[in-house]
Amino acid sequence: MSEFEIYSDEYWMQLAFEQAALAAAEQEIPVGAVLVSQNQILGVGHNAPISLMDPTAHAEIQAIRQACQNLQNYRLPADAVLYVTLEPCTMCVGALIHARIARVVFAATEPKAGSLVSARKLLETGYYNHQFEVLGGCLEVQCSQQLSDFFRMRRQQKKEQKMQQKLDGS
Repeated sequence: MSEFEIYSDEYWMQLAFEQAALAAAEQEIPVGAVLVSQNQILGVGHNAPISLMDPTAHAEIQAIRQACQNLQNYRLPADAVLYVTLEPCTMCVGALIHARIARVVFAATEPKAGSLVSARKLLETGYYNHQFEVLGGCLEVQCSQQLSDFFRMRRQQKKEQKMQQKLDGS
């Protein structure tokens, strides 16, 4: 990459998609995140609440933590953009507000827990002194398919476990 090359939202979201694949490989819900400033990655993350035994270990939080450690600051640069494969939940939106993110680009909406445009529209409440730009739908089909495939596989595994338990109990 040349110093002056600027990558598209799709480029950065593809990297977040790859982070989500890492989560799936660890049997975690496949959500990935990449934090970028001035065309440079500040931090990356993928869901890891099960493996880390930490309910706050969402992809967004992991990326924020890594970026803040790299920057040695609890606040992000004024132009920081988060790319995440699933619309952030309430906890993650709160962290993004406190970290002073400039923009969030997400792939798939989350009808049950999404807190930007779906279940809750937290930035529209007027309660927060920091606002950020939101763009949804970037690589939505690809990221939604990844989530669907993961949950289909998980349902199949549970079905097979029940069948095995019935066989073992006979």
